[in-house]
Amino acid sequence: MSIFDVVTFALLSIGTAFFVVGSVGLLRLPDVYTRLHALTKADNLGLGFIVVALALRSGSGIIAAKLILTWILVLVASATSSFLVAEAARTSGVKPWRKR
Repeated sequence: MSIFDVVTFALLSIGTAFFVVGSVGLLRLPDVYTRLHALTKADNLGLGFIVVALALRSGSGIIAAKLILTWILVLVASATSSFLVAEAARTSGVKPWRKR
């Protein structure tokens, strides 16, 4: 096993861990706003690590560029959809969670 394989495995593992943490945050956090925050941040970071690992293994600059472009488009779509969900919750009267 080469160092290249170890780095790729580490990046994939870190990305997967971020996806798991985001999913746990979606299930455990108290309101829509904190759930959106956890899910958006963790999933975007997780996808970033996985894209870097796949880009390293692709062997082609074109494929790596397509992977990175896909990640950028997902970042934009994720931010937009999170904003729209949070705005819909706010206009529907959903109050942010406060510790009592």
